[in-house]
Amino acid sequence: MNKSVCIVSGGMDSATALALTIASGKEAICVHFDYRQRTESREREAFNALCDRYEIASRYTIDLGFFGAIGASALTDRSIAVPSDFAAGVPITYVPFRNGIFLSIAAAIAEKEGANEIVIGAVEEDSSGYPDCREAFLRSLESAIALGVKDETKIAIVAPLIHLSKAEIVREALKLGAPLELTWSCYQNEDRACGVCESCRLRLKGFALAGAKDPIAYEA
Repeated sequence: MNKSVCIVSGGMDSATALALTIASGKEAICVHFDYRQRTESREREAFNALCDRYEIASRYTIDLGFFGAIGASALTDRSIAVPSDFAAGVPITYVPFRNGIFLSIAAAIAEKEGANEIVIGAVEEDSSGYPDCREAFLRSLESAIALGVKDETKIAIVAPLIHLSKAEIVREALKLGAPLELTWSCYQNEDRACGVCESCRLRLKGFALAGAKDPIAYEA
């Protein structure tokens, strides 16, 4: 059986990517990153709930506390407000080079575990516009990883949602029976999703356009 290292934040996109991996018959090894984001406690709860639902035995939670020291993002610096609108350019919720670091660590895990791919729920087409979610970046990093591992190690970066809209992701998740009620996308709350941050708004837009109801609770 082929092995896949799945980066699972606990959000809707990574949960759908995990569901696709499971449906393909691959053995999933799940990894979650604690980078001192505002909602880490709730995200980790979602990660573990998803792993439990899919009976994932091999799971990693990696401490990346240095992101908090770097700051420069509303997700890791509480002195910066989480915006409720979509500004032009790269939003302040972008965490510098986050996916590059995530994927590099996932590559180390994949090499150790004998996995032949890393699965990430990155979305380019209908997202916040983070530069490290672009397919060109993922392909370039895949080439760099090939140069930095043993010759016999072959690791692909798989981003099955990269060109999907949020509505298409919702439809795919529902088709797969992915437990979206266990996921968490809000950038600022850990009890009831705020419904106004960019992540909540993208998620709610996806459900609305898909003609489905989001199963998580939102503030009134």
